[in-house]
Amino acid sequence: MKCAIMQPTYMPWIGYFSMIDKVDIFVFLDDVQLVKRSWQVRNKIKSNDNELILSIPVVKDKERIDRFINNTSYNDNLEWKAAHLKSIKYSYSKSKYFDEVYSFIERLYLKKHISLADFNIEVIKSVCNKIGIDTELITSSSVIKEQENKDGLLASICQSLNANYYLSAPGSAQYIEQNNPGGEFTKRKIGLYYHIYNHPIYNQLGKDFISHIGIYDLLFNEGFVNALTIIRSGYQRDLFYLDYRNKYMHNQEGEKNEDI
Repeated sequence: MKCAIMQPTYMPWIGYFSMIDKVDIFVFLDDVQLVKRSWQVRNKIKSNDNELILSIPVVKDKERIDRFINNTSYNDNLEWKAAHLKSIKYSYSKSKYFDEVYSFIERLYLKKHISLADFNIEVIKSVCNKIGIDTELITSSSVIKEQENKDGLLASICQSLNANYYLSAPGSAQYIEQNNPGGEFTKRKIGLYYHIYNHPIYNQLGKDFISHIGIYDLLFNEGFVNALTIIRSGYQRDLFYLDYRNKYMHNQEGEKNEDI
């Protein structure tokens, strides 16, 4: 069984949805510490041919060390939501699928949620359902696992779910591969692969295409019906961890592989 684990991001980019689509079960890593200025509270849209960052203000009623994604609340007034919706409306009002996508997003923003995790997860789940991704989605807080750090925690979650194939974001290689090839996954006999994604170019408002921005951009420009086909057009073969190390990471002499 294939598994991927990621923190619940605010309106993630399309590669995040590619990972969800490629596995049997996707776990929202919600019971870990919230990092200040992380993608859990901010992301980008395209506005006037530039990137515009939208940030969620959170309630700082706990010490930072005790502030987890699933126990942190956003400010319960509607000011930031109204501001985000205003920016989204201004930026995409001339897009082809504005009416159907904006009404869909607006309904999500006007609901109340217990925590930041609940809000982000509902947005992600709703988008998945709307574009046709049927992967099983669960939270790490609902899984019995060992209380370890980093790759040990991820590997423990995989074991609890009987997953024998773990699909990792390339950015996690820095800590997974830090002490030994494949980290805790190889120790526990879980196949470790890295998600390789070639960002597709789609119809987009403006002159120059901007990649790696929030999923809303794809939805407004291409609609719900076309979104999954476009996401899948960027698929590359998952890379086994040894192949990933050989191609993208430093070798023992500290020099980068020439094939990069």
